[in-house]
Amino acid sequence: MKTLRSLDRNFRYEFDKLLKRGDNVTKEIHREVDTILEEVRLRGDKAVQKYNEKFDEFHSEKFAVGKAEIKKAYKQISKEDLAALELAASRIENFHQKQNYESFETSKEGMKIGQIVRPLERVGVYVPGGKASYPSTVLMNAIPAKIAGVENITMATPFLKGECAPSVLVAADLAKVDSIYKMGGVQAIGAMAYGTHQVKKVDKIVGPGNTYVAYAKRLVYGEVDIDMIAGPSELLIIADQEAPPAWVAADLLSQAEHDEEAFTVLITFNSNYAHRVEGEIRKQLRALSRRKIAEASIKNRSFIIVAKNLKESIELANEFSPEHLELAIKEPKKALDQVKNAGAIFMGYHTPEACGDYLAGPSHVLPTTGNARFGSPLGVLDFLKTSSVIEFNAKALKSFSDPIIRLAEMEGLQAHAASVSIRSKDSK
Repeated sequence: MKTLRSLDRNFRYEFDKLLKRGDNVTKEIHREVDTILEEVRLRGDKAVQKYNEKFDEFHSEKFAVGKAEIKKAYKQISKEDLAALELAASRIENFHQKQNYESFETSKEGMKIGQIVRPLERVGVYVPGGKASYPSTVLMNAIPAKIAGVENITMATPFLKGECAPSVLVAADLAKVDSIYKMGGVQAIGAMAYGTHQVKKVDKIVGPGNTYVAYAKRLVYGEVDIDMIAGPSELLIIADQEAPPAWVAADLLSQAEHDEEAFTVLITFNSNYAHRVEGEIRKQLRALSRRKIAEASIKNRSFIIVAKNLKESIELANEFSPEHLELAIKEPKKALDQVKNAGAIFMGYHTPEACGDYLAGPSHVLPTTGNARFGSPLGVLDFLKTSSVIEFNAKALKSFSDPIIRLAEMEGLQAHAASVSIRSKDSK
């Protein structure tokens, strides 16, 4: 792992490079994604089938998962795995039921103004399935949508060589997903965004994916809504010398094993402690089943920063604005108020980021690549929309007609002004 020291002369230059960690889309990716989306838009199911065969080595003219396949999936997982999924689903549901956004109406001076809150009608959930299976992603995306009142949830996930992890199908059933389709990658985003004969067009697409999927979501935005442009997963840990180095190393590796592009950063205040953590990483890497992936991430996308003190550490973390932030320090509550930018914050020595990934309750769909400066975790509010309701009676319109007309005339919009003045004249 590359080590940076805040007192070094070139520190600011090196740290600023970390802040520019956004996922770069090459011209080749741009062209390929654009081509696939356009083909899906024009040829529908035939294009989806073509790219399922090309990328997932899977041939089927029908994409929908049947009830029999879901029943089979239940038989393929252990009772213990099912219990874990059910517990996670319950905790995610309980947390998100506390999120609300209510309609309201106020009446004053002959006016009624208010807001109506309604759920989206159709939502598409994309669940990746390339390097691992992600039943937790199903739960974290679909459950908040159901709580919001979304009428129909469509899920798309790749069936590599015709196979899908049974835990993903079980999670979809537990989350009350309405339709599951055997399609992955850009073609799945296109099918949900534009609609095909088999797949109905959705109003919003949520869920993570690789660079191709993320860029496809960017291109279809406007045709549908999206949750966010998600980059590679990332974790920043601020650790003091009382945090066991083995625990900190395990947490860093838990993020590194996601993907070769995963970003991990440790900020501490002692060079010797940094060396101890690095030694633990080398030791624990040997036993990982996804060692090659984790090694690539640690080698190319991981950093240790030796800061002057806790205050500077938090300042640097705020600049970095991580997806996940662990405060592996003695008194994390005292530091919490100073944290301004983070998707999710994990407090103390006994709260590894994995707790949030699976069953703490809050969704693990979080802003990445510094977007925690303005973004938030996925939640119920992401599946709601509002309409303003405005009602003036004759007296109210007469009372406010002059300032409305003046404002319209300031902007040179004569017809706007006339739409008010004509009513004033007719009401005399």
